[in-house]
Amino acid sequence: MSTLEHVNITVPDIDEAIKFLKTVALDFQVRIDKKPPESIRWAHIGNNDYYFALQEPHLDSVAEEPKQTYKNYGVNHIGIVVEDLSVVEDRLVEAGYKRGISTPIEKYRKRLYFYDSFGFEWELIEYLSGKPSEKYLYEELV
Repeated sequence: MSTLEHVNITVPDIDEAIKFLKTVALDFQVRIDKKPPESIRWAHIGNNDYYFALQEPHLDSVAEEPKQTYKNYGVNHIGIVVEDLSVVEDRLVEAGYKRGISTPIEKYRKRLYFYDSFGFEWELIEYLSGKPSEKYLYEELV
């Protein structure tokens, strides 16, 4: 079986990205945070199985227009499975993060979307079943 091990994201502010990820996932720790001489800063944050590789923009890059989810090329959203979605939601709201789109009520999972301070959209998922046929059921519930 294959699993996703990490996602590499260029962000405008690594410290802010780390703050957001630690708000979502309390088990995430910074594995490494480096700024080699005459290079860009990069960091890895995650748990023992998965992590996010964060990096600053390259030294000679010019920032383009702010990212607009589903309009610009690049990442649209990143999904993180959490144990208790309502607890994570409370932490994000308390920290001032903006909600994304609303989601339908589903039988075997709960989902929420939030934006970090850079405009990246994050889908947070709590599965209510361990069975793949139920976890990944694309039902249309009203």
